[in-house]
Amino acid sequence: MDYEGLIIRPPSEAYSLLLQVTLGCSHNKCTFCGTYRQKKFKIKPFEKIKKDIEEARSFSDVSRVFLCDGDALIIPQPRLIEIFELINRNLPDIERIGSYANAKSILRKSVDELKELKALGLDIIYLGVETGNVELLKKIHKGATYEQMVEAGRRVKEAGIGLSVTVLLGLGGIEESIEHALDTAKILGDIDPDYVGALTLMLVPETELYEDYQAGRFVLPDKFGFIRELYLMIEKSSFTNCYFTSNHASNYLSVKARLPREKEKILKMISSVIHQKDMSLIRPEYLRGL
Repeated sequence: MDYEGLIIRPPSEAYSLLLQVTLGCSHNKCTFCGTYRQKKFKIKPFEKIKKDIEEARSFSDVSRVFLCDGDALIIPQPRLIEIFELINRNLPDIERIGSYANAKSILRKSVDELKELKALGLDIIYLGVETGNVELLKKIHKGATYEQMVEAGRRVKEAGIGLSVTVLLGLGGIEESIEHALDTAKILGDIDPDYVGALTLMLVPETELYEDYQAGRFVLPDKFGFIRELYLMIEKSSFTNCYFTSNHASNYLSVKARLPREKEKILKMISSVIHQKDMSLIRPEYLRGL
C-alpha cells in the first residue's frame, strides 16, 4: 500500500483496510491539532489509489474500508464515485466504507449526492465538532459555525449514513469549562448523531494552543475537571438513540452508554468518581495517548 506520512483512523476502524485517498487535511487550521501540519493537502493520483485497491484483493478478511487522510469527502463527486465503484468491483465482500469529514466538505455535497455514496457503500462519516460554544469555535479556527455544524450533521443523517461525532473535553480551558460543556451538550442534541466519541484534550507542541498554554494564556482543567465536563455533556444531552463513549486513550475515565436509555446509570457512576476523587479510578497519565 502506498502510504505517505502519518496515518490515523478512529478506534472503531481498527480492523479496516486503510485506503489513503487524500494527503493531509483540507482545512488544517485548528489551533489544537498538529496531526497534518507537516502535510500539504492534496488528492492522491487516481492511479495510485487504483493500484492500492487492486493490491488489497490479495488481502484476507477485508470487510471494511476506511478512507484516509483527514477529509476524503472533499474529493469531487465524480472522482469519489470512481473510487467507490473500484472498491466494490475489487473487494466484493466489503460491508462498510467509512471516512472522516468536516462541515465544509459535507456541505459541498447535496443530500442526493450523499445518498449516491451511501448506495455505493459509505455507511459512516466521522465529523469533528469539538465544541458547541460559538466563540470557542471561532477561537480554535474550526472553520465552521454552530449552524453549519448542525446542518452538516443533519445532512449526513438525512442521507441515511451513520454519523459519529467527536467532541473534545477541556477545549475551553478552565475559564470556559462549564460553558463549553453545556454548549456542546446543546449542539449534540441539535445534531442528534448515532455515535459520540468524547476525547480529552492533549496539548501538541508546535500548535497555537500549546503556545498559549506555554505562555499562560490557556489553563487546562484538572483531571476531575475534565470528568465534570463529561458529566455535564451527558446530563444535559438530548438524544434519540446514541451510543456515547469516552474510551479513547486520551481520556481519564472510560464510559460506554446507550443514551438516553442508560443515562441515569452512567451519570451515577461518573458522579461517584468525581466525588470520591480516587486517583485509582481514573487512567494514569502514563497510559494516556493520542
